Amino acid sequence: MKSENRAEGAAVGQPVEPSPVKLIMAVILAQSVSVPEVRTRIEASYGAIDLSSAMLPFDATHYYEREMGPHLHRMLWSFQTLISPEALAEIKRATNALERAFACWDGRSRRRRVNLDPGYVDLAKLVLATTKDRQHRLYLGQGIYAEVTLRFTGGHFIPWEWTYPDYRSPEYLTFFEAVRRCYRQQQTARLAEARHV
Repeated sequence: MKSENRAEGAAVGQPVEPSPVKLIMAVILAQSVSVPEVRTRIEASYGAIDLSSAMLPFDATHYYEREMGPHLHRMLWSFQTLISPEALAEIKRATNALERAFACWDGRSRRRRVNLDPGYVDLAKLVLATTKDRQHRLYLGQGIYAEVTLRFTGGHFIPWEWTYPDYRSPEYLTFFEAVRRCYRQQQTARLAEARHV
């Protein structure tokens, strides 16, 4: 009887809207593509880029070379405007369309020159969007899945066993920790502003 009373009086968890998160974009670039052109198109859709990595060699895998050619590079960008985490699926679909817009015809098929991988950083993790299902990914809708690629613990981002090799590298980890610091400052300012409204 006592256990039934406890069950009846137990508090039910209430859904809470999540805080906005910081949009990031990992951009693989073929040699023939104009970085300023890609950046202009991306900023027109998602606002100003506030942090950018250097041009990094993309040599952890040769997966994209057959389509995009050799000597690929990647840049990492974060965006000043925060987004709702539930927007990630729609953003991934939109960036897939942008990839097609940047593709070129080689006489037999259209080949991508740009690969766009959106995701977001919050205080606890880096999340990436993908069209590929795996045992560690969750379905978001619209044919898009999400993967927690890095977790923040002990003052640093830490990879999982499934984290891609490039996302384990010091250059990537340093960049995403800088993105997190920027995001934390934005969150602090946003909450302070809300208290004064």
